[in-house]
Amino acid sequence: MARDESRSTEARLTLRAAETHRRRILQVALGGTAAAVTGLRAPGVLAQAKPYQGVTLNVSCWSSTYPKLLGDYLPEFTEKTGIKVNYDTPGFPVYNQRADLELSTKGSAYDVLNVTFIFTSRWIGAGWFTPLDPYLKDPNKTPADFDFADFLPGSVGPMRDRNGVVHGIPWLTDALIAGCGRFDLFKQAGLGLPDTFDELDRSLAVVHKKDNVPAFLTENHWGWTFIPYLQGFGGNIFRNPPDDLMPTLDTPEVAAAAEFFAKIVNAYGPEGAAGYTYDQANEALRAGRANYSTNNQVFLALLGTEGSQVTKTSNFGLMPKGPKGRFPGIASHAWGIPIGAKNKDASWEFIKWAMSKDLIARMADKHGLGSVTRRSVLESAAYKQRMVMNGVDLGKLFIDTLAFAEQGHMKYRTVHVYPQVNAQINQAMGRVISGQMKAAESFKQAQVNAIADLRRAGVRL
Repeated sequence: MARDESRSTEARLTLRAAETHRRRILQVALGGTAAAVTGLRAPGVLAQAKPYQGVTLNVSCWSSTYPKLLGDYLPEFTEKTGIKVNYDTPGFPVYNQRADLELSTKGSAYDVLNVTFIFTSRWIGAGWFTPLDPYLKDPNKTPADFDFADFLPGSVGPMRDRNGVVHGIPWLTDALIAGCGRFDLFKQAGLGLPDTFDELDRSLAVVHKKDNVPAFLTENHWGWTFIPYLQGFGGNIFRNPPDDLMPTLDTPEVAAAAEFFAKIVNAYGPEGAAGYTYDQANEALRAGRANYSTNNQVFLALLGTEGSQVTKTSNFGLMPKGPKGRFPGIASHAWGIPIGAKNKDASWEFIKWAMSKDLIARMADKHGLGSVTRRSVLESAAYKQRMVMNGVDLGKLFIDTLAFAEQGHMKYRTVHVYPQVNAQINQAMGRVISGQMKAAESFKQAQVNAIADLRRAGVRL
């Protein structure tokens, strides 16, 4: 019995010595942080700790200027937070296909994704993105200097659900404006920038082929560039989106708009105008091989930047208005947190950093980022110095264009089945411009096809 007690005592002493030795080893190995074992940390180490050390986020967005620039700054984010980022920027169609599939399963493969404008109704309405109001309203998670109110309301609006809850922080808002590379030809004819469709038609007729420059050119995504004309004539895509999704493509107003638009593309455009993609149109406009265009401000702003042949003769203005009003295309893209994300707090840290005032301002100043959704950056002296071109403040023009979003005319584009109707509009307008069909006939066919597509998608009409 005594021997057993002796052995027990010896064992306890041995274990105690071993534990003491282990702690000393840990203390040396951790640079004096053995106290961490008991929940304490040395002051110097506490200052060096990163809040999310060891966390890895999977982030994806479609390829554009801002996402590409952001990739170069990711080491700053990792240094600040300890979070590593697997970052992917595929092309627009590929991204949307992948994201839609992943979101529909509520999977956890991605921690941060772009909320694509044309899918906002489907993705947000289905509950596939995390509501951000709890983060925005919690001072412990969102410091005051993030300043959510600084984001333009017209940019944020599409990211709200029917109850007004925010599901995305916008990094891009496309706003359709008018741009003119050879405004000198307009001035020589005693013309200003056209403000109405009638003025546009008359002005283009006057300046067409002056100095051998075709008067008009825009990209052939008619489901985007044609719609402001369609709505300007009083047409619409759906009867009352998002509640009543009956297509309205077979109306006299749509036919009149299509005839007008086809005329300016064909009569005043370069040869093969209907085949120009956005990058080909931009190249032609910047080279002075075409004059006037209605398209995204981020594209048309390039007329006045380095490398353009028309920097000294460019001019910019609002999208012209039709008989029923002015309806510029406005579309936002935003960072959001998928509902299946594993570490939503870390995801929010990424979004806060990616959309911080400091980073956006640096991108605008250093890299010429033009499409900005923060008012403070748009109105800053540095931005104005670069974006006031030939006396036109493009930042103000952008803000003024976004104000038209309050009309609610962009609701059609946030409907989850708009991509199907978009395809029918592209085909219908293509038939009209090519002369295959008259406008009324072509859009009557588009109406029939769109109804069939929506019914196959499960929409009750």
